[in-house]
Amino acid sequence: MQNCSPEGSGVCHLRQSEAQTEAGVTMVRIAGVDLPAAKRVDIALTYLYGIGRSNVVPILTKANIEAARRLSTLTDEEASRIARVIEKEYVVEGDLRRAVGDNIKRLRDIGTYRGMRHARKLPARGQRTRSNARTKRGKRVTIGAMKKDDRAKQADKPTTEEKK
Repeated sequence: MQNCSPEGSGVCHLRQSEAQTEAGVTMVRIAGVDLPAAKRVDIALTYLYGIGRSNVVPILTKANIEAARRLSTLTDEEASRIARVIEKEYVVEGDLRRAVGDNIKRLRDIGTYRGMRHARKLPARGQRTRSNARTKRGKRVTIGAMKKDDRAKQADKPTTEEKK
């Protein structure tokens, strides 16, 4: 069940469970993301891609809302003010993800060094790769380091070409 505001402000209140409905707790939806009602407003807004702790302060001052309030205590009008400020002044969620992806694709297409590093899934900002960069390069694969016993076993095994 959705209860969206008619003026198209991008704010929807979603009913969660019957227990929460009886308690009057609704989840606020801004820019297509369900924000947790139990959190403080300044923390809950960081669930939006593209909005961090430093962006939250000017958003809330422009919307004239205290940061320490819980999201569940906001009225529909206050939630729509926050949504209007975000919609008007910030690129968030899908649009931002698309813009970042397009920038990386452009770098790849024109053949820049950064674009090549992205294409090869290596660090693009000058980090060392000899001993680190496990996040980008994946699990370690040992090359050339075999014990004598293992090397002897592998030499004894017939290869697929020798079997035929």
